Amino acid sequence: MRDEDYMRLAITEANKGTGLTSPNPAVGAVIVSSTGDEVIAKGWHRKAGELHAERDAIAKARELAGGKDLAGCTVYVTLEPCSSHGRTGACTDAIIEAGFSRVVYGTRDVNPAHAGAADDVLRAAGIDVVSGVLEEDCVALIRGFSKRMQSGLPWVIAKSAMSLDGRITRPDGEGQWLTGTEARAEAHRIRAEVDGIVVGGKTVRRDNPSLTIRGEAYREEKLQPWRAVLTQSGKKSIPAEATILNDEHKDRTLLLEDVSLEDSLRVLADRGCNVVLLECGGVLMRQFLEQGLVDEVAMFFAPMLTGGVDFGFGVGEHLKKSMAIEKMQLTQLGDDILFRGLVKR
Repeated sequence: MRDEDYMRLAITEANKGTGLTSPNPAVGAVIVSSTGDEVIAKGWHRKAGELHAERDAIAKARELAGGKDLAGCTVYVTLEPCSSHGRTGACTDAIIEAGFSRVVYGTRDVNPAHAGAADDVLRAAGIDVVSGVLEEDCVALIRGFSKRMQSGLPWVIAKSAMSLDGRITRPDGEGQWLTGTEARAEAHRIRAEVDGIVVGGKTVRRDNPSLTIRGEAYREEKLQPWRAVLTQSGKKSIPAEATILNDEHKDRTLLLEDVSLEDSLRVLADRGCNVVLLECGGVLMRQFLEQGLVDEVAMFFAPMLTGGVDFGFGVGEHLKKSMAIEKMQLTQLGDDILFRGLVKR
């Protein structure tokens, strides 16, 4: 197998940690034998404060090898190994102590505490270092972490469900849902990727949502996302009986009164949120888009024309300029279609 093939295995490992590792990035590692033809162990980062992917893979490899060192082996890591000491020891130390002869990583870390330092540390120990393997894919793994580290803002996904005529509501008496069960299950899987959810006060008053991960998408090791409610009519306008103020996760609910959209995102970033999901109404969604605060869209389209009252981006309003979407993915979910892509900068 080539370096790219082993890095793909490491990316698969990293994806296991998507949505779990905040404020840390999701990282995967694969250890390959000195002959280059055998995978000895795989590892991934599960949670802040727990073993980093390299140390997880090393621990598994040593268990399988009866405690022997890994001299001559290669470790593939999606992210540059850390070289500073946090709650766990530096991964460069673990790599050197294990006796690896080669390190291959996907992308450089953006954390200024050790960005770019691993190459010098490892090469000084006589280890061959290769970087930039499947870099684009590895960068995508840590997009939320990178944006928060560089800008103080989380990666923002705008999610909505619409009819073919652009409405996000149905006429009175027809029920709440536009999409079917498969699309709604996928919406929970998207929630499982994020660390926070933003809605407006109107959404809470109208729908009384729980804004939690449910169904097959829920994992016990995953903290329910922070729930930020933006209100301009005062915190008292949020009903005292609202689910998000009374359920078992009420301590993860934030009522933000008269806070700018950017500052609301900074509040969540300060709580370690790498990725935030917008589930707000059309007017608020449009404002986030117009202010350049959205990085990705996930739009569900239902095969119906509803003529409902609320449009996806506000009644009688429109974006001040068009926005191109790139790296599009279309997924059919029952009768519905999910359109997912990145806002082109």
